[in-house]
Amino acid sequence: MRRAFVTGAHGVIGRWLVEALLDRGVEVALLRRAPAKPSVLATEGLEARCTVVEGDVADVGRLGRALTEQGSDTVFHLAAQSIVGEANRSPLPTFETNVRGTWNLLEACRLQAVERVVVAASDKVYGPKARLPYREDSEFEAHFPYDVSKACADLISRSYFRTFGLPVAVARVANVYGPGDLNASRLVPELVASVIAGRAPVIRSDGSPERDYLFAADAAAAYLAIAGAISGGAAGEAFNVGGDEPHAVREVVDLLLEVAGSDVKADFRGTGVLPGEIDRQYVDSGKLRALTGWAPRVGLREGLRRTVDWYRAHPGALG
Repeated sequence: MRRAFVTGAHGVIGRWLVEALLDRGVEVALLRRAPAKPSVLATEGLEARCTVVEGDVADVGRLGRALTEQGSDTVFHLAAQSIVGEANRSPLPTFETNVRGTWNLLEACRLQAVERVVVAASDKVYGPKARLPYREDSEFEAHFPYDVSKACADLISRSYFRTFGLPVAVARVANVYGPGDLNASRLVPELVASVIAGRAPVIRSDGSPERDYLFAADAAAAYLAIAGAISGGAAGEAFNVGGDEPHAVREVVDLLLEVAGSDVKADFRGTGVLPGEIDRQYVDSGKLRALTGWAPRVGLREGLRRTVDWYRAHPGALG
């Protein structure tokens, strides 16, 4: 891997992936959609160490020209509309970005003969009825717009390998959290914002839903491991990426308040889960572990502590 092209580099995983690539001596080009929103990638000086390509995944011609101009041998496709609630409220932009954006990117990679492509999918492709833990051979039962959009992107990606021989693999990633997530609608940033402000966090459920939580740096390491696996013959494969252990929302809330040393009390509202969300989900990452040796290095307690410390050091990050 000499030159990598990253979409979605300004997201919470993208920030860690870009840093990991730069640390390996890889030349990084990243796609930035205008107008650029505030991002940790920029404020921490990582963007300045990359080649910035202004553009959008909606423009297949721009993607192709960028790959040619940058001489990219590896592509990491992380760009997506990733908020479940937003997808339920406004599904068309989600399908445009997550589905059309993926086939645009894959087509550009095919035409430019890129050596390896890693596409970000989601554990939500399995839907609410699949047996737990999710395994890569579990059937897709996605019901809701975000989940369906990622299932489509997953299937389209693997079709590009089977039909055209494009060396692509898919990462079905669990719930990612960590320093630098600027989306306050997600559970962990909202909890930290509440702790810093000294107010009670409002939880939009009864705390019973269970998720598989993965620290962002571990997710980035998994993308690198999958890229290496493609070179080793794993093109066309899908890989689950997670901590392999479910945690109830209430457990995460209590643990974060504990590591933050906060005495605020969470305000749990509602019963079960919000409409359009899955009650219980977690993955089996054994396939990726066995093939590459990848494993999460940061447990939930330590990851939450690091996350709280980062936001306290950047008090204006969440507005």
